[in-house]
Amino acid sequence: MVGPLTLNGETVYVPMATTEGCLVASTNRGAKAISQGSGAFAVILKDGITRAPCVRMASAREAATVALWCREPHNFEALKNAFESTTSFGKLQSCTPTVAGKNVYLRLVCFAGDAMGMNMVSKGSLAVIQVLQREFPTLQLVALSGNMCTDKKAAATNWIEGRGKSVVVEATIPASVVRSTLKTTVKSIVDTNLQKNLVGSAMAGTVGGFNAHASNIVTAVFLATGQDPAQNVESSNCITLMEETVDGDLWISCTMPSIEVGTVGGGTSLPAQSACLDAIGVKGGAKDQPGENARKLATVVAAATMAGELSLLAALAANTLVQAHMTHNRKPASK
Repeated sequence: MVGPLTLNGETVYVPMATTEGCLVASTNRGAKAISQGSGAFAVILKDGITRAPCVRMASAREAATVALWCREPHNFEALKNAFESTTSFGKLQSCTPTVAGKNVYLRLVCFAGDAMGMNMVSKGSLAVIQVLQREFPTLQLVALSGNMCTDKKAAATNWIEGRGKSVVVEATIPASVVRSTLKTTVKSIVDTNLQKNLVGSAMAGTVGGFNAHASNIVTAVFLATGQDPAQNVESSNCITLMEETVDGDLWISCTMPSIEVGTVGGGTSLPAQSACLDAIGVKGGAKDQPGENARKLATVVAAATMAGELSLLAALAANTLVQAHMTHNRKPASK
């Protein structure tokens, strides 16, 4: 359990499930530094899970006709009505068609309340296809998931358009805390972040990987809270930015466009995972506003990721990474 971590003015504790000895201790150090500073402030930018059926027409011209039809506002309303007839909470937000020859990929974005939403959006997508087949009798469904969703695979579409919850989180850490808690300097950690997370990742040609180890924290929190661990692929999309403020303090942010989480369904009902969600204060569906618990969980994931980024980059800047791993990841010598 990591914490206390101050997030949006509230004290939270973050459950993590991992076999990596340093991970919890390191993230806890980052959480301490954040709480000694301004605290973390997180905002949800988008909230919509996606499914992208692949349909096929007899010609490229017909495929283009389908795409143009879907873009008409009154036609989208027909698709939206069909989609929402299959669910109590789901709301179809958009339908973006992409043509590739005879194929059309329909990226459907759905608000899913407190569920992660894959079952909900898949069921609604079938209703959308049925509307299209009535309008275009020759339309064939190739696959309910045409890989433009994109689920459990690295994809620029998730990085650019978002999937699940898109979150930005930030904090300001006083220079004194950077020295006392993180054991480095503001200038050093800012430069390390620039050379590693921005230049290094660019040279590697990464998609969504402009971070030190976001997937470490995302996966650990996912396992603890009953999320789908395979979705760490896109949920770990993150760019970590750091600057020295005019007062000489450290500003840090993590922008994560595709965090896929839910507080109902799937593994969230398992006893241990349910208890962890309860510890965060997001167990089950939100009573007042559907989706509020899942959105809060996404901000917790982002804030914990920022804490992990902060501590690891400090260790790299101070060259204490190996020493820490030797201390926390090795069994004590037998006597």
